Amino acid sequence: MSDAARAPSRLPRLPAAPMAILVGVVLGGLLVLVSGGNPFTAYWAIVTGSLSWSSLPNTLNWAVPLVGMTLVAAIPLRGGMINLGGDGQMVVGGLVAALVPLYLPGPGWLLILCAILAAMIAAGLYATLAAWGETRHGIPMLISSLLLSYPAIGFASFVVGFPLRDTTTGLAQTPMIPEAARLPVLSGPLNAGILIMAAVAVIVVLYDRFTVGGYELRMRGLNARFAGYGGVPLARQMTAVMFASGAIAGLVGSLIVLGSQFRFQDGALLSPGYTWSGLMAALLAGGEPLAAILAGAFFAALQTGGFAMQRETAIPRVLTMVMQAIIILFLAIRHGIGRQGGAR
Repeated sequence: MSDAARAPSRLPRLPAAPMAILVGVVLGGLLVLVSGGNPFTAYWAIVTGSLSWSSLPNTLNWAVPLVGMTLVAAIPLRGGMINLGGDGQMVVGGLVAALVPLYLPGPGWLLILCAILAAMIAAGLYATLAAWGETRHGIPMLISSLLLSYPAIGFASFVVGFPLRDTTTGLAQTPMIPEAARLPVLSGPLNAGILIMAAVAVIVVLYDRFTVGGYELRMRGLNARFAGYGGVPLARQMTAVMFASGAIAGLVGSLIVLGSQFRFQDGALLSPGYTWSGLMAALLAGGEPLAAILAGAFFAALQTGGFAMQRETAIPRVLTMVMQAIIILFLAIRHGIGRQGGAR
């Protein structure tokens, strides 16, 4: 190979995430154009439908669970681990958060506090089962975390469908929780859950950047064997990370139940697909917490704007999901090509 061919390019290289978003926007626009629509009209409907003053509460309300589930995926990903059990952990948290106010006496603020804490502890402990399986029995956490979702979802479905079903409705759902045990409303659909999630996001970012534990987790993500040789207790760290990840998933479930649905409804927590959108946002950010939070908020705006686009232009909102998939696919291709180039 000639020296000219070996010389590095002088052109600045656009970071992977902005490039992926740009590619997603361009390809999404081409899809709209091919289908007979106007891409500029479609994108303007997405922007105004998600960021206008009247739409902002809806976008923020959608961002609370999506950012939360982004952190659920991003925290383990920071250390090179993958938690695919967000669905099951969120359901565990949502179910516990619905049952505590129904069966525990006390004032409303105490019930809210107990419900959220119980949901986080229950979901966190459930998530540690996957870490225990890998550290003690060699079961890959990637698989076990995903498989553990199914018994959790099935158990919750049975509980609200039979022994604890609201017999006045005939549906698989618990009775309504008392009004005093619901999260206070801030504006429109927006409730105090956004303040709780914002506090959690700040804690995660500060922990990642300014604590020894955050440094050790980053070291594990770069090279787990090196981190182990350096004295990082890998098994204990994995258990702690999975507990934190699961606890945030439980928090998301409790905020939805206490702030929006006011009861646990079979399947209602899973239908929006928060877990997988959060995983995509975490992948887009490479697991970096602050970037993951911004990516989760971006996906929330995209999905909220998709509803407005469908309403205003008759273009299906599934376009926004296609754009998300294109963004992640482009990142995967680019990283794959990068690894191949480095291997040569």
